[in-house]
Amino acid sequence: MNENETYVSKDPFDEKIEQLSPADREKALKVFAEKINREFAVYFNSCVHCGLCADSCHYYLTHQDIQSLPAYKLGLVIGIFKKYFSFMGKNMPGWVGAKSFDNRMVKEWVDSLYGRCSLCGRCSLNCSIGINIAALIRAARGALAAIGLVPPGLQSTIETAVEKGNNMGIKKDDWLETASWLEEELQTEIADPAARIPMDQKDARYFYTINPREAMFFPLSISAVAKLFHAAGESWTLAADSYDVTNYGLYSGDDETAGMLSDRLVQGMAKLGCKTLVLAECGHGFKSNRWEAPEWLSKKYGFEVKSILEVVAGFIREGRIKLDPAKNQEPVTLHDPCNLVRMGGIIEEQRFILRHAVSQFIEMIPNREKNFCCGGGGGQLAMTQFSQRRLKAGGVKAEQIRKTGAKIVATPCHNCIDQLMELNKHYQLDVKIKTVCELAADALVL
Repeated sequence: MNENETYVSKDPFDEKIEQLSPADREKALKVFAEKINREFAVYFNSCVHCGLCADSCHYYLTHQDIQSLPAYKLGLVIGIFKKYFSFMGKNMPGWVGAKSFDNRMVKEWVDSLYGRCSLCGRCSLNCSIGINIAALIRAARGALAAIGLVPPGLQSTIETAVEKGNNMGIKKDDWLETASWLEEELQTEIADPAARIPMDQKDARYFYTINPREAMFFPLSISAVAKLFHAAGESWTLAADSYDVTNYGLYSGDDETAGMLSDRLVQGMAKLGCKTLVLAECGHGFKSNRWEAPEWLSKKYGFEVKSILEVVAGFIREGRIKLDPAKNQEPVTLHDPCNLVRMGGIIEEQRFILRHAVSQFIEMIPNREKNFCCGGGGGQLAMTQFSQRRLKAGGVKAEQIRKTGAKIVATPCHNCIDQLMELNKHYQLDVKIKTVCELAADALVL
């Protein structure tokens, strides 16, 4: 190297891919095969390459490159399926587009399946065959996870949750102290010394879980829910341990770890003897713990699972709380989190709450199950190497927000909140981002 040359070290993650052995790739293929059920096999043989999925994807709409096409990303997975698990692919690979799972292909899998997809599932709505593209991409992510190829930021978040009990690594004493001063603040705010933020209350009706980012950065969202529970006179509790609603195993594709993280909430329910597990405003937390965990754990729940939105909407319908929309005068729009709405089925509850809590509610177009992803899902917020793509892909959502003319964006998901806050700054939207429960608490008549 001469004095004019600059040494640039290789990315350790890229080096890891380059050094994969045949045994590593064989292990990945074995895990991939284990994830292919009959439904997936049918999907792999069904794509007609019509391209109708293109306009459904926020990555393709903003980047306009072939690598961002949902059909291209799916094609990378189909090519491997056909090469190693189909008769035609094994014997006449060129005829069916079969592809070898070499280190170059592994690198493209990582780049496309992790770096150009938020697993939002919107492409399936436009698929002429109805292929569940997000599920197939997640299966392929699981094969990469089996050989340690989850992008470092995402894997680090998962490891923190496994080792520390929550994805922010909050110590138990710090969490208890936070809950204590939030209780004091609540008592002062509503002038009621009897107000409580209960901890480890056995036999409570509701066991409420939170996203640890609330405790670390957005404590007022915890206070808002506590205020609603108190106003309704409801029996509820938080937990000193096992309170993390998030589950980034959903994003990595690692079913074993995902199941272990969800099982902590199951154990928390058993320990406290509560009747209903209530999941905070977290899209992927809802999907993971309401729909996926029984499959990961191979067992049925012995208790009810609800979103906090369902609970609060019930309070309003039953007349247990009263809201005055005049207390929230600024125009509000709603971002629908993909995993809560399109993938989770919680669609109208948030709208019902907002219509009672705000004076001006403006829908984005499109909305509900046809909403565009904000770009923060799929683990994208944790994978810093793809951050510029994420912000660019979020341009679709930024334009949706701008067109509403709203001054507040409500969204029942803290992943979405983090992404929307970045979009707000990056695209100069000049809006405030709030949870649905925060707006409901602001409108409470006590």
